[in-house]
Amino acid sequence: MRQSYRNPIFETWTFEDDGLDLRQRMGRLMVATSGQRFYGIGRSLGGWLAEQNARDGELSVFLRHTSASLTIQENADPDVQADLLDALARLAPEDAGWRHRSEGPDDMPAHVKTMLTGVSLRVPVVAGRLDLGTWQEVYLVEHRREAQQRSLTLRYLGT
Repeated sequence: MRQSYRNPIFETWTFEDDGLDLRQRMGRLMVATSGQRFYGIGRSLGGWLAEQNARDGELSVFLRHTSASLTIQENADPDVQADLLDALARLAPEDAGWRHRSEGPDDMPAHVKTMLTGVSLRVPVVAGRLDLGTWQEVYLVEHRREAQQRSLTLRYLGT
């Protein structure tokens, strides 16, 4: 049965005061990339959450770069990632006549791709785990061809 937009179904969580205080944790995740592709970082994020004894809250992830991005995408079929990289290449090709070329022909297209896809995510955390769908993964998307060292700021707010 198809659910009508006018009659959405909501599930609500409430947290009673069980002596747990709302807390904040911050950290840094470094990711070494080896060229243009999707890098799954969900396992690393989950490991960091476990170290923080996270229960229920929200994880914010901020990528401190302008030529790579973050996304949540399908993790089941690698063709999805390849098709997405192809689509981004069509949207911001290297041979588009960019003025900014001082860092190489792939740099300006990387900036455009980052602007289109974004550098931050917020993911709910439920029972200490990222509350992702069955086929979802958190990815760092490297838009440069050469190896890079990428830095992400993590912030957990919750119980």
